[in-house]
Amino acid sequence: MSKRGYISRYLLILKRLKQKPYSTFEEINGYIEDQFEYLQMSDDTLNSSFSKRTFQRDLREIRNVFGINVEYSRSNTGYYIEQSETENLNFQRMLEAFDMFNSLNVANDLNLFVQMENRKPQGTENLYGLIHAIKNKFIVQFNYQKFWEDKISKRRLDPYLVKEFKNRWFLVGRDEGDGKIKNFGLDRLTSLEITNVHFKSINEFDVDRYFKYSFGVISSENLEPQDIILSFNSFQGKYIKTLPIHHSQKILMDNEKELRISLKLCVTHDFVMELLSYGSNVKVLEPTTLISELSRSYSESLSLYKHY
Repeated sequence: MSKRGYISRYLLILKRLKQKPYSTFEEINGYIEDQFEYLQMSDDTLNSSFSKRTFQRDLREIRNVFGINVEYSRSNTGYYIEQSETENLNFQRMLEAFDMFNSLNVANDLNLFVQMENRKPQGTENLYGLIHAIKNKFIVQFNYQKFWEDKISKRRLDPYLVKEFKNRWFLVGRDEGDGKIKNFGLDRLTSLEITNVHFKSINEFDVDRYFKYSFGVISSENLEPQDIILSFNSFQGKYIKTLPIHHSQKILMDNEKELRISLKLCVTHDFVMELLSYGSNVKVLEPTTLISELSRSYSESLSLYKHY
């Protein structure tokens, strides 16, 4: 059986345990047999035999390949995935990526079944190297081009964090040019070089504090957080409940007409643009400064259409 066939089986085991923790070997075996046709898409030489010995070997490989421990609970008489909240998030994203990869390889003529966005690559080819540099405290250098500039600049950085926001990845670190902490979009970063020079840790940099009141990747350190109250119509409110705007989001009112929420964050250009994207589906109730800012933006937009 090919490597891809084995990995497909490993991930099917994990998917089963995600759907039903504390599954017995017999239940997992039955699930694998039900998915046999799916497995053959990954490897047409695959046979359907799946012994207890094979299963134990698969669990060892799952630990080695994915870093995920599958344990047996005597009290619950079944197998389960042992992981922290962070590990669980990584696991969920890994399954998403694998499902996407397999789905896109099923069809011969992909355009008949799947339409993907036409966008630039996200720069994720540099993720592994950057995480390696962050863990080992290696200084990195790269070429960078801002959206609003034609010239490409050379940057040298103490990397602290990679952060995802709205399907984009950003590198956060201290720019050795001016000593300030900045973020850089990976899709605009090229010629990455991981040096063998170590940087010193700085105790004052706290990732959670740095982004606590931020919307996205803009720092909130030099801004004062505000108490914000937003009112959404019931339709838009369903989306806001399933995909919160910010971790501080609290529901104040939820009925058939309105979802009212509170947020505590710093008002930045990105946050204002987010609110504008909701159009008439949202109304700012507090603070008055934010109401004025949105009102001004809407007035300026309307002035572009005064002749129509």
